[in-house]
Amino acid sequence: MRRLRQLAEHTPAGRERYVDLLRALAITMVVLGHWSVTVIGRDAAGQATGHSALGDLRWAYPLTWLAQVMPVFFLVGGYANAASLTRLRARGGDAPGWLIDRSARLVRPTSTLLLVLTAAAAAAWLRGAEPTRIREVFWFATIPLWFLVAYLAAVVLTPAMYALHRRLGLAVPLVLVALVGLGDLGRLIGPEELSYGNYLFGWLAVHQLGFAWHDTRSVPPAGRAATPQPATGSAGQTAPAPADADDAGPSTPDHPGVRRRRLPTSRRAGLVFLTAGTGAALLLTVLGPWPVVMLKVPDERFDNSAPPSLALLAVAAGQLGVILLLRGPAERLLRRTGPWQLVIGVNMVVLTVFLWHLTAAILLIGMLDAVGTLPAPAVDTAAWWAWRVPWLLLLSAVLVVLVAIFGPVEARSGRHRTGRRTGRGSPARAALAVAGYAAVVAALLINSATPQQTPEPLGTPAPALVAYLAGAGVLRLLRSGWGTRG
Repeated sequence: MRRLRQLAEHTPAGRERYVDLLRALAITMVVLGHWSVTVIGRDAAGQATGHSALGDLRWAYPLTWLAQVMPVFFLVGGYANAASLTRLRARGGDAPGWLIDRSARLVRPTSTLLLVLTAAAAAAWLRGAEPTRIREVFWFATIPLWFLVAYLAAVVLTPAMYALHRRLGLAVPLVLVALVGLGDLGRLIGPEELSYGNYLFGWLAVHQLGFAWHDTRSVPPAGRAATPQPATGSAGQTAPAPADADDAGPSTPDHPGVRRRRLPTSRRAGLVFLTAGTGAALLLTVLGPWPVVMLKVPDERFDNSAPPSLALLAVAAGQLGVILLLRGPAERLLRRTGPWQLVIGVNMVVLTVFLWHLTAAILLIGMLDAVGTLPAPAVDTAAWWAWRVPWLLLLSAVLVVLVAIFGPVEARSGRHRTGRRTGRGSPARAALAVAGYAAVVAALLINSATPQQTPEPLGTPAPALVAYLAGAGVLRLLRSGWGTRG
């Protein structure tokens, strides 16, 4: 609590606290959503299993327009990435240095999850567990990693896409939306391969809006870029910077000839986004071919989220409207110390919470099954709904323990800043940074694409594990300072 109080007291005046709140809320909603719709059952062999109840709760499909919060995460991710990139460049850093910095916060917590799960899978295999069963458990625990595939790709593309944004502004997301529409057409009338690009185009479109939101921030006059001074405590010691302090600090002045491309953020703009986005979503789902549900449901002909569809982007526009309309009250709330400390605390371990929340479910199911107290009521019955409250409380308790164990990895990563070295790196360093990210993304993609019924003694295919370790190892080497000069 003392550290949180220090962080709250020394938060820079120009920090966009609302971005931090949105990030924390988005991940919290993902966690609660996954837990709430979990159905516990047993397979033919009598072993405990879990799956989503959403397919049996058709009345809840419209609620997924709020529950699908990945657009919110990409929006705030675009904002944070633009802020940290511009700040690093103001200190003389370069794009490869920025990529290496970001890998500390994103890759290190992910590596911890994968190594722990792989070690557990290997131990289970040595004890005689079936490789197919091992893969099923590993697959369920690593469902959150499918999201990181797209987000890590967006991070790698941020320097190029932000440069494009500064030249073309909101025309960039409009073009990306058009490409998503072309992909949707491919899903409807073929060829389906046209839709594969939507996995990237859809999320990049929202990510670009985050750039435009960042450009609404006031900047100091050219030649007088604000240089943040370290905050000091009562004993004269430097206080730790807030989590992701570079992510939402003051913007840097514009370079000559480059115009800022701002997102409209007034209440009127919020109403326009909300009305237009919701109206378009209704047309595409109620009258059009896309399902109302915005999350994956096996029985639906199309999936709005994998890959992102025009319907999902329309819902994202409506969500942006809600975000803009609530911005004023939220900012007033966040000026209070208590709420702001809570937001800081969640953001320090937000990726850990996201990565481990389904592992918490696996552990709880296993513990309850071991003592013979695992309930398995039918979906949408009184017993199933009554079980939701103790289920969520027990899951929260297990997750708190996991975050206490593994959260420090992320918290330490958030304070790591290779990019504070303002020297430029070699071309080889830049190429290795991109190669490291590419290997990590390829590994996560292979794991997500491998069917859950595939027998895998280590839980994940060996090529995926090797590629991940190679990519993460290269990024770790670069974070140590290799290839930096100046």
